[in-house]
Amino acid sequence: MGLDWSAPDGSQPWLVPFAPDGAAVRAACEQGASLPQALTGRIGAAGPRFVAQAELPDGMPYERFIFDTDQVPTREGLHDFFNGLVWMRFPTTKRLLNRLQAAEIAQVGVGPVRGALRDALTLFDENAVLLQAPDELWQALIARNWQRLFVDLRPLWARARVVLFGHALLEKLAAPYKSITGHVYREPVPLLLGDDLAAWDTWLSARLNAVELAAKPFTPLPVLGVPGWWAANEDSDFYADAGVFRPVRSRVETARATGFCC
Repeated sequence: MGLDWSAPDGSQPWLVPFAPDGAAVRAACEQGASLPQALTGRIGAAGPRFVAQAELPDGMPYERFIFDTDQVPTREGLHDFFNGLVWMRFPTTKRLLNRLQAAEIAQVGVGPVRGALRDALTLFDENAVLLQAPDELWQALIARNWQRLFVDLRPLWARARVVLFGHALLEKLAAPYKSITGHVYREPVPLLLGDDLAAWDTWLSARLNAVELAAKPFTPLPVLGVPGWWAANEDSDFYADAGVFRPVRSRVETARATGFCC
């Protein structure tokens, strides 16, 4: 069965970084290629090979198979379509995450509980958001001061860039709803990197490490609150929904959210 291409047309703001690759993969699939074939053809020699999910042997951990073979088991669906597109834009970081997963599996094996590091690696891989923004936006985000972040400081978003790294997050946005929430990596992407995603990839892969990731360095972001990403958020009442834009409710919670807490 082929992919349902009705949702990811590339025009949504969160898909713009992936649009050229996505269009090429889509065209190849519409001409008869399987998704693994189309992804492999697009990524070329710089990336892994994408292979059918059936190539993953029974009992073999997915991450270990990628590490051992430089092949990514791929199903015919949007989830793995977006995974392939992230591989194209962030190949060095994806390889780093895979190495860390494989090393942890080699050390502790695969059990019913992933453990702190593998949980964080999976969360990053599936749901991470990268943010490049002025300090004032970062302060409001970490404090979860949604009114200040999205309404009072709204003009500053013209100087910000949000890129979704998590492929599960991209898949959710194929059918958008207000409460979709990503996990922002709490280290700001340096402004000097501009919009060069290859430079972002180099910076990110040099920055991430097992110790930092095990501490889960994330803060939540309802992504459809980003100015320009969703027509409904032009009305400031959009952010009054406490079920989505949950406030930090006490000084202790504020201290914990901002990192100034014992």
